[in-house]
Amino acid sequence: MATPGTHVTLGGLARKLVQDGLLNADQAQKAQNEARELKQPFVSQIVKSKLVDSLSVAQAASEEFGVPLVDLDCLDIDVEVTKLVKENLVRKHHTLPIYKRGNRLFVAVSDPTNLTGLDEIKFHVGMSTEAILAQDDKLSKAIDLYMEASETSLSELADADLDEVDFSDTDDHGGDVSETEADDTPIVRFVNKVMLDAINKGASDIHFEPYEKNYRVRFRMDGVLKEVAAPPGAMAPRLAARLKVMSRLDISERRIPQDGRIKMNLSKNRSIDFRVNTCPTLYGEKIVLRILDPSTTKLGVDHLGFEPEQKDIYLSTLHKPYGMILVTGPTGSGKTVTLYTGVNILNQPHTNISTAEDPVEINMPGINQVNVNPKVGLDFAQALRAFLRQDPDVILVGEIRDLETAEIAIKAAQTGHMVLSTVHTNDAPQTLTRLVNMGVPPYNIASAVSLIIAQRLARRLCSHCKKPLDLPKEALLEEGFTEKDIKQGLKVFGPVGCDQCTDGYRGRVGIYQVMPVSETMGRIIMEGGNAIQLAEQAKKEGIPDLRQSGLRKVRDGVTSLDEINRVTID
Repeated sequence: MATPGTHVTLGGLARKLVQDGLLNADQAQKAQNEARELKQPFVSQIVKSKLVDSLSVAQAASEEFGVPLVDLDCLDIDVEVTKLVKENLVRKHHTLPIYKRGNRLFVAVSDPTNLTGLDEIKFHVGMSTEAILAQDDKLSKAIDLYMEASETSLSELADADLDEVDFSDTDDHGGDVSETEADDTPIVRFVNKVMLDAINKGASDIHFEPYEKNYRVRFRMDGVLKEVAAPPGAMAPRLAARLKVMSRLDISERRIPQDGRIKMNLSKNRSIDFRVNTCPTLYGEKIVLRILDPSTTKLGVDHLGFEPEQKDIYLSTLHKPYGMILVTGPTGSGKTVTLYTGVNILNQPHTNISTAEDPVEINMPGINQVNVNPKVGLDFAQALRAFLRQDPDVILVGEIRDLETAEIAIKAAQTGHMVLSTVHTNDAPQTLTRLVNMGVPPYNIASAVSLIIAQRLARRLCSHCKKPLDLPKEALLEEGFTEKDIKQGLKVFGPVGCDQCTDGYRGRVGIYQVMPVSETMGRIIMEGGNAIQLAEQAKKEGIPDLRQSGLRKVRDGVTSLDEINRVTID
């Protein structure tokens, strides 16, 4: 914040926004400083911070710099044109090629002052470039959409010869495996098609399920399972054999669960990993494939769903030299993506980062990643001990499951290391009491744990078809909204369904409880306090719980009340 009497130097667009009354000078200066620290455009910073809406910013920029403004939603952009510039340049400069005429390339930008970016693109493509202004949020969506399309070319893959899809094994379970019926061509084609369809539809898991008289394949899309195929029940043994061969598992062993991995190479630059688990059931082996897409961590912290104040707390804690950040939530709630987004921010050439996971879900260059393997004695505790002898700065532990791992992780956090991990509890206050129940001394918890994040994933309402609902005041109050919310013109939206979404929803957003461990909370822990007392203290400190954070997403029109009721409790 600028203090009275301090001379504030504002750039062209910032000055224009202040002159138009859209920002005050202090807000503009703070946004400029934050944008510089986060290495992102000023325009993106003020839009993501919800200081000014993207359309007003774009109109002001167009007027200030004389750059034409275009609505990207109304353009039919040629994917081949977007391929002219490499993805790293597009994302680095937050630009998108949208049109080509002769030797001139028209590039959509939200910040027309980014002349360095335009010059770099001009040098890269060997063409003259011309800026076209676009709204920042629409530009972000277009970049994600067209870069995904140009990178994977999945539509081409889906129609290609499915026998030729390139798979490479990543596991070393080894052993001589007799493929027998597993290399049956129709089975190969069917499995390949299912896997490609799952990636196309944005599924997170594929379930292959045998029953007495039938067989079904289901995708988990946006957290909800959908049946997508029902092959004949007689195919069950051959499907299981094919998937186990691809995962380098023992196809002759059908009595115990097995774990493996599959790697699908979509292009020279992108591959998708599948984590595979088999489980013997009454009528055959159920096999579940978890789709692990490394691109999910490249979205950045602004795409996770944090409220601005929650994001600030997470980033400020991440940049502390030591301490512990714990993320809690059920399986499939996005804990790994939240942690890896933080790790990606810290991933610099001068920082030594090591991770121990079971298994490693996201491969990231520049980070030393260890697959925990209890069969050979390499558990979390053993990996942590090794890390501490290798001069680490940041340590990520996949999960704190036992006292030994907890004690080593806390010791590391107390001796100058930043430690990130997960614990399975329902909310942030319960995480502290869970550590006490493991046997960790309360004074160690109070001194080591800096931040706890509880999270859930809720489905986003489709922006094309969502509709406002007319709910009575009493019902809204009962759900947890306040009189103030209702007086301010609260609008609650519900799903409809269209060709752009699945049952009225498209994508997911995080719901968070971000709880820094204050001195008072530390005192409660050391005095033997329970989760209820900690929750009450968090409430006194103004920390919203998961339910309150969810209702805020409903208030903002991001998701529906039904969806928040599904993932949180009142």
